Amino acid sequence: MASGDKAFTGSIPAIYDEYLVPIWFSPYAEDLVRRLSGVKRGRVLETAAGSGAATRAMARALPPAVSIVATDLNGPMLDVSASRLADRRIEWRVADASALPFDDKVFDAVVCQFGVMFLPDKAQGFAEARRVLKPGGLYIFNVWDTLESNAFALVATQALAAVFPEDPPTFFERLPYGYNDAGDIRATLVRAGFANTEIETVEKTNRAPSPRAAAIGICQGTPLRNEIETRDARRLDEATEAVAAALAAKFGSGAIEGRMRALVVTAR
Repeated sequence: MASGDKAFTGSIPAIYDEYLVPIWFSPYAEDLVRRLSGVKRGRVLETAAGSGAATRAMARALPPAVSIVATDLNGPMLDVSASRLADRRIEWRVADASALPFDDKVFDAVVCQFGVMFLPDKAQGFAEARRVLKPGGLYIFNVWDTLESNAFALVATQALAAVFPEDPPTFFERLPYGYNDAGDIRATLVRAGFANTEIETVEKTNRAPSPRAAAIGICQGTPLRNEIETRDARRLDEATEAVAAALAAKFGSGAIEGRMRALVVTAR
């Protein structure tokens, strides 16, 4: 994993929350929360909480008797999240999902929205989730399906390859859209100690107010920005406009829509 792959720093967290969350993450946050409907009391741990799309959905939907511990490796992302949500039930903590600073068997559920792809050791991350879960506890996470089945991301990747033909950015292919083999996910969960696992393919729709809004989120609100700036920091705006033009050519120049697809995993 390249050094910039997990660097959600500078202006990235705020741009991520403003542009990416409503276009990509909110629909799947609602899906995850629906799967927590059986949790009526106790504690829920969220790992890789990011700027808080799933945290906000849980705060709206879960009963008052459920408290939430929202964690992320990146303090700046949690700062954005905490600034947008004031709820006494929520504790914000910087924490590595592969080395959780919690005792064994203390949570009723562990939730992770689009974060396990970033774990360098998936089995270790899964084992940590199992360690902190109470007997019968629920582990729910989602991962993006292939790049080819996620329309906005595919078009953006192709556009950036044209901007940097000799050294195309590979962040999307390597990480967000690079961990989606259901058989491998299931086998890794079994090795980590989960015996009851369900994996469901869930399709949603990307909806952006404009091609440029989606392009800003993609190019400036993710670690993909670090790859662009490593190649030539002066070309960030050019790269953003190239992605916006490609999205407009494919989906139209006004409000745009495209298919997105993820795997949603439930384990006990």
